[in-house]
Parts: sequence; structure tokens; C-alpha cells
Amino acid sequence: MTVLDTLVIAHIQGPHIDWGSLSPFVVLAVGALVVLVVGLFTSAIARERIVPALTVVALGVTIAFEISRFHHQATIISGALRIDDLALILDLVFAVSALAAVLLSVRERAAAEAGHGEYHSLLLFSVFGMAVLVSAVNLVTLFIGLELLSIPLYILCASDSRRAASLESGLKYLIIGSVGSATLAYGLALIYGATGSTDFGGIANAITGNSVQAGGLLSDPLLLTGIGLSVVGFAFKASVAPFHQWTPDVYEGAPTPITAFMATATKAAAFGVFLRFFDVAVIGVQDTWAPLLAALATITIIVGNAGALGQSSMKRMLAYSGVGQAGYMLAGVVVGTQLGIDATVFYIATYLPVNIAAFAVVVARERDRPGGDDISALAGLGTRQPWLAWPITIAMLSLAGIPSTVGFIGKLYLIRALVDGDYTWLAVVIVVGSMISLGYYLRVVATIWMSSPEAAPAARPALATRPAIAGGSPEADAADAGGWPRSDSAVANAEVVVVAALFGAAGILFGIIPSPLLRLAAHAGRSITGIF
Repeated sequence: MTVLDTLVIAHIQGPHIDWGSLSPFVVLAVGALVVLVVGLFTSAIARERIVPALTVVALGVTIAFEISRFHHQATIISGALRIDDLALILDLVFAVSALAAVLLSVRERAAAEAGHGEYHSLLLFSVFGMAVLVSAVNLVTLFIGLELLSIPLYILCASDSRRAASLESGLKYLIIGSVGSATLAYGLALIYGATGSTDFGGIANAITGNSVQAGGLLSDPLLLTGIGLSVVGFAFKASVAPFHQWTPDVYEGAPTPITAFMATATKAAAFGVFLRFFDVAVIGVQDTWAPLLAALATITIIVGNAGALGQSSMKRMLAYSGVGQAGYMLAGVVVGTQLGIDATVFYIATYLPVNIAAFAVVVARERDRPGGDDISALAGLGTRQPWLAWPITIAMLSLAGIPSTVGFIGKLYLIRALVDGDYTWLAVVIVVGSMISLGYYLRVVATIWMSSPEAAPAARPALATRPAIAGGSPEADAADAGGWPRSDSAVANAEVVVVAALFGAAGILFGIIPSPLLRLAAHAGRSITGIF
């Protein structure tokens, strides 16, 4: 065989593709396309039953592939994506959050109005974008992942298209998200200009190398400006104050299952990329960005917890609560050590079950009460619907950091990382923020168990009419013609009760036996600190 023949064969065969590492991405992309096509069928059974079932199957297969890849670290697509334990753990968070959103959406009007196929396909594409984002070790891939997760969410927020608040939510998120993306793109471009590399390893080497150029980069205005703009861009996505203003309005207006998904998965994705970018790519200038992030964490904790005190809407209260929780997670990024990474990943994992449980109860109340997301709608819930009262009670206590809940372990882990990293003052801020949060978390618990059922608004009428809109989906029109029955029974809300009970129980289980999550978090920390 001649040299020319060998070159031709090599060209035809193409580069090696690691299908094992790529499998979760392939399943999500193919699953989203299949769901979209099946949603075009005219059969109501195909749209309303098969589409959600296929979505659950796609997410389940994705979870199986992700679990199978643990401890099999690999860099794929010419070094653009890193598949390691950190990425896989966060991918599990995204998939579980999406599964909960699918179950909470089974009887929701937003899925029918957007079209079941489109709704569930966009959800899968958003998970796909999150997976790309937290695996990205290249500036270009990072930005692509950010847009892949954001664009579907802009549409999903506005999917309840006959409700003005939902349309307003989608528009606000689109505008603010675009500003954040543009700011981030500008910052990443400046970092590339200063270091001459888009690869995280190349950026880290350019900053920490022994050359004269590297020494100059430590004080290079181009690099420092790029890092500052990147912080702002990431802060928009993570709801970090003072770039959090969109969060309460978007959370309140979006369909509640989508709000639950955003509150957990989007925040996890944002802090996943925070960890990989700041603790890998620009770790060489930690002395510069760590004080900035510490100041932002302090402001976020204070603003989030203080803002939640005066809220009467559960969704707005949970939005401000999420801002405060973002401050706690950001504190773990500040430390820049493996213990800080472990604590942040653990807190992300503990944040998932309690928030899903809380939003599941809000979904149930919205189905049978006018203004169901109002805190007053929870009055007497412990007497009338204990199967919903206990999960949200556990969620509130865990978010407040009460002992024997998973939230307490998460805060304790963060405080330990901060003290070991010489940020004791920031640990004190977390304690103060947790004390402030008792003012609104315990108010919800008191409303549930100490208020009379008569204080709650009256039940929703059996039929709810909606204005027709141009281009509305046939299934939504048919549902409006027949009315949307509402009931506060456990049978009518079976899937919501199951979600609330499972995730509420997880908040207690992992608070008593946290070792499985602690081991996962430790694996994530070791994987990211050993990349380069």
C-alpha cells in the first residue's frame, strides 16, 4: 500500500469519536427531535400521553448513560468538552429536575397551549444546553452551551400564551438574558485577546506560565476587564445580586413547572460553569477575582433574604430565596480549593429536592385556588391536605438550614470550606443570612399549621374560560371548550403529590444520611482540580 493510499483511507475514516462519552448528548438531542415529531401527530393520545412518556424515557436513558460514565474521564470533540465526575453529577441534577418538570406539567395548561411536542422538546434541548455548558473547557463551547440552554427557556417561560404574565415573563427573560449573554461574550473575547487562547488549559498556562508575558498578564487591564465582564455575564444567569432584578418577575410569570426547572437546573448549570471557569481557567488571578466574588456573595445573601421578607407570593418569595441561596453557592466558588468545590457541588445537589418539593405544592394549590401561589392559599393545609403540607414544611425548614435537614448539612459544609480558606467573615455572613431567612420560611410553616382553613381563598370554579388567540394550539382550544376541572384531592393531583412526597423525603433522608452526596461531591472536586 502506498503512502497516498494510506492518507486517503485515513481521510475517509475521519477522526475517532468517543461515542461512550458522547452518548448522553446524543440521547438528549435525538430524544428532543423524536418528541418534536411525535407531537405533530393529530392523535390526542400521542400528544398528551406518548410525548411526555417519550420525554421521561429520554431522560431516563440519559441518566443511565451518565451513571455508566462515572470515573471514566475523557476530553472529547478536539478538547472542547470535558466529561468528568463534576459534569456528570450536574447532568444528573439537570435530568432529575427535568423529570420533575415533566411530571408537574402533565395536567398543566401551558404544555397544551404551547403544543406538547414543542413544550417537551424545548425542555430536552435546554437540558442538552446545560450539559454542554458544564462540560465546556473552551470559551466558544461555553458560549454555545449558554445559548442552547437559554433560548428554549425564553420560549418556555412564555408558553402559557393566553396569560399576560407568562408572555411578560418570556419577554423580560429574553431581554435581560440577551444583555447578560452579550456582556459575557464581550468578556470572553477580551480574555481571548489577552491570552491568545480559547481553551481553558491554554488560558491557565498563559496566566500562570513562567514567561515574561505571563507575568505581565497578572496585571493586564485587558484580562482583568474580561474577567470582570465575565463575572457580570455569569451573575445574570445565576441570579447574583445586583444582577438579579429579572428573577422575581420571571419566576412569578412563568408556568410553575418551568419555574421549578429554572430554579434548580439553571442555577446548577450557572454555578457549574462558575466552578470550571474560575477554579480552572483563571485560577492564576484568584487574588484579583476572589474579593470581587466575595463582595457579590455578601450583597446577594443580604439582598435575597431581605427581599424575601416582604413577599406574599410563594413564587416571588422562592425567587428571592433563590437569590440568597445563590450567594451561599458563590461563597464556595470564592475559596478556590477542592473543599470549596466539594461544598458548592454538595449544596447544588441539596438545593434540588427541597425546591422541587416546594414548587410541586405551589402547582397543586394553583390548580384549585385563585391566586394559588399566594402564601395565604396555604392556610390550614396541614389539616386539609397533609400529603402536601409535610413536603413543603420540610422544604422550608431545609432551606432555612434547620438541623436534621439536608440544607443544614449543606450550609455547614460551606462554612467549613470558608473557614479553612481564610474567609471566616463570609462564613459569618452566611450565618446571618440564614437567621434572616427564618423570618419568611417559618412564616410559611406557621401559615400551613397554625392558620385556620377559612383563611384560604375559595376554591376555583370548575370551568375556566380563556380568550382565543391567533395560532393557538388545537389541544388548548379543545381544553378551553370543555373547561379545566380543578380539584384539591390527592387523586386529581397524584403526580404532583408523588413528586412533592419523594423530593420532600429526600430533604430529610440526605439530612440524616448525607454520606452518598458527600462522596459524589468529593469525586467532583477531585475531577476538576486534576484536569490540568
